Amino acid sequence: MTALLRYQGALLLRSQRWLAPLIAYAALVAVGIRPGDPVADSLGLVAAGLVPAAAWLVRICVSVEPDAARACTAAAAGPVRVHAAALLTASTGALLAGAAAAAVALLTGDRSGTDPGRAALAGALAVAACALTGAAVGALCSRPLVRRRGHGILAATLGSLLALILAVSPARGVVSALVTAGRSGPVPLPLTALAGALLLAAGAGAAACLVAARRS
Repeated sequence: MTALLRYQGALLLRSQRWLAPLIAYAALVAVGIRPGDPVADSLGLVAAGLVPAAAWLVRICVSVEPDAARACTAAAAGPVRVHAAALLTASTGALLAGAAAAAVALLTGDRSGTDPGRAALAGALAVAACALTGAAVGALCSRPLVRRRGHGILAATLGSLLALILAVSPARGVVSALVTAGRSGPVPLPLTALAGALLLAAGAGAAACLVAARRS
């Protein structure tokens, strides 16, 4: 699996298609975060923006490899492992981007009355929960489950939106808790939301990998 992760990472970096989602995410963070804002509010924005960014990265990773090369890789390593490596590569990229943005929020935000260690831990949990939720959306809205590019983009856009507004979504729970804490109360530790996001991402990833195996 390590070799597959390196291969998928190299494909992603060489394609330079990762620039678009990361630049868009960086622009959102740069515009949305203002020095002196409550740190919980800033962390909420960082986490919310990561949902569509992660979904976008997943769509890139699962489609960046040409079909012929993908068939050869799947024949050598197995379609499930290949698809899982693509999903893990995208998730890792989203987590790294979110960690960098959370660091900016922690450094520039107003931490008055907030324990710095607790705020950092809350930010890490929020980033992980939203990155995993976005990755789940991307996995369900990309090949092999959704083959047409236009349909996939539309589904990923709507899925990201729903992930941020539906009450049952782990991402919405995280963002709402952080925004509420920015107005009053201690910074929450979204452990339950993270557990839900892990289950969601695992289920979506497993479904995508199984379909990839059947269609290979």
